[in-house]
Amino acid sequence: MKFAGAASFLLLAASAQTALGFSPVHSHAAASSISRTAFVPRSTAAGSSSVPRVSSPRASSSASRSAMSMYTVGVVGATGAVGKEIVGCLDKSSLSVERLRIFGSARSAGSVRKTETKFGDVEVELFDLDEARKCDVVFLAVSGDFSLEWAEKLAEGEDGAVVIDNSSAFRYDPDVPLVVPEINADACKTSKLIANPNCTTAIGLMALWPLHKLFKLKRVLMSTYQAASGAGQPGMDELWSETKAVVNGEKDRADHKVFAHPLPFNVIPHIDKFQENGYTKEEMKVTWETRKICGLPD
Repeated sequence: MKFAGAASFLLLAASAQTALGFSPVHSHAAASSISRTAFVPRSTAAGSSSVPRVSSPRASSSASRSAMSMYTVGVVGATGAVGKEIVGCLDKSSLSVERLRIFGSARSAGSVRKTETKFGDVEVELFDLDEARKCDVVFLAVSGDFSLEWAEKLAEGEDGAVVIDNSSAFRYDPDVPLVVPEINADACKTSKLIANPNCTTAIGLMALWPLHKLFKLKRVLMSTYQAASGAGQPGMDELWSETKAVVNGEKDRADHKVFAHPLPFNVIPHIDKFQENGYTKEEMKVTWETRKICGLPD
């Protein structure tokens, strides 16, 4: 279910010239083998936040804007479950990707990622701020701590990248748009750093938003049945290995490290920590994010 977030990423990026309010203007030298794109905003919003804001337009002809439309896209964390899905979505997306760059940790840097896509085999680069900023769009499929440390630096300034973050690091930051493209894509016009919502929120709002526009929602009861993939690759690995161990008779009861209880042959009615109001944080995420995306009061 978390993979739905990857699809939202690509919907957002594919609509870059309209939803994000940016037009590509290539600024690389003819001798350079790497295509550089500067994003020129169509509209601005006032604000003194430290979050990278859209600046005033650079002088450029409309002909140059329409003639160049190829992007260099970077994925940080592409060797993880969500990162792999983002690469797969990019392969099918209408976004014109001239070059795909994959950034990883020291452990994976130097290895070759066989994408099985139109991008072919891509060498994993050790994450480097200056190199990642050379991309036009950077997808972050990493931990919240990583995003907090690097996302704003990646997007900073006119020469920074458009950064789309899949973690929860900036979802509740009032200066960072939380976006479901079909609902509030215009919110992206004020920031080059964009947050992606929780998978439950993104999927649920696709059905709820049209109803809200017509009738105004008062109360919503939402039930979700989430896969082990919600915990990323470690969660899927634990489910596979522990299921195999029980089925093969190696143990009577599955062990658990990633999940609060053994997951094989089980359903756990508990995701994330319980809050003071008796709901879990996973449940409250839907409430908080729905309000922000739809512009609803508390």
